[in-house]
Amino acid sequence: MTIRPAQKTDIPALEKLLQQILTVHHQARPDLFTAKGGKYSREELKGLIADELRPVFVYEDEHGRILGHLFTIIQEAKAPSVPHKTLFIDDLCVDEEARGQKIGSELYQFALKYAREIGCYNLTLNVWNDNQGALRFYERQGLRAQETRLEQIL
Repeated sequence: MTIRPAQKTDIPALEKLLQQILTVHHQARPDLFTAKGGKYSREELKGLIADELRPVFVYEDEHGRILGHLFTIIQEAKAPSVPHKTLFIDDLCVDEEARGQKIGSELYQFALKYAREIGCYNLTLNVWNDNQGALRFYERQGLRAQETRLEQIL
C-alpha cells in the first residue's frame, strides 16, 4: 500500500469514490444532496490535482487499486485572526468495499503528518451531524468540535 499524490489517471477512481460519498450524504440529507452527480467535474478534478494549495492524495493498494482518497486545502488565516496555517480536509473517503481495514485511519494519520511537515497549526474538517459513522470515526482519531453551525429549515 502507498499514499501518494493523485494523478490524472486516478480521476475515474476518484469519481467512483466521490459518488459513494454523495450517496451517503443524500441518504442523510436528501433535502440538500442529489442521489447522482458529481462534486467536481473531470476538468475541476484535473485542476485540483495540479493545484499546490489543494493537494489530493490517493491510497493505492499493492495491486494498483485506488481504495481511498484525501482532498485537502491549505488555508492561511489572516487578520483579525492570529496568522496561522491550517490543513483543511475537504474530503476523505474509503471505498465501501474496503472499509474496516483501517485505511481511513491511515489516510487521516497521513494528513496529520503532512500538516506538520508543511508547518500547519491545526487540521480541520467538516462532518454532517447525520453521518454518525463519520462522527464516531473522527472522534476516534482525536478530533473535537471546534465550532457548531446551526440551521433552521424554512
